[in-house]
Amino acid sequence: MWIGILVASLGCYAEKFLGTVLPASVLENERIRRTLGLMPVALLAALVAVQTFGSGMSLALDARAAGLAAAIIALILRAPFLVVVIVAAVTAGGLRALGWAT
Repeated sequence: MWIGILVASLGCYAEKFLGTVLPASVLENERIRRTLGLMPVALLAALVAVQTFGSGMSLALDARAAGLAAAIIALILRAPFLVVVIVAAVTAGGLRALGWAT
């Protein structure tokens, strides 16, 4: 796990460093701008997936997945961010209280 964290940290540092040394013409390329703009979204999505479906070294389908599904539904309904978080927490907490947890 720590090797992965170290590699990801070095990759982030390298990306920041390259942003300071690359010529402006490269950074103004539309494809590069779109890709760099989507990188935080991809990293956050990966983090959510690992935290939702990971349990040690195996996959788990428990109350966290139901909470994520409830949050996605709230997002589709255009609920405010705080409401999305509360809906996810109440859903996961309620299911855990009912015994559906790992």
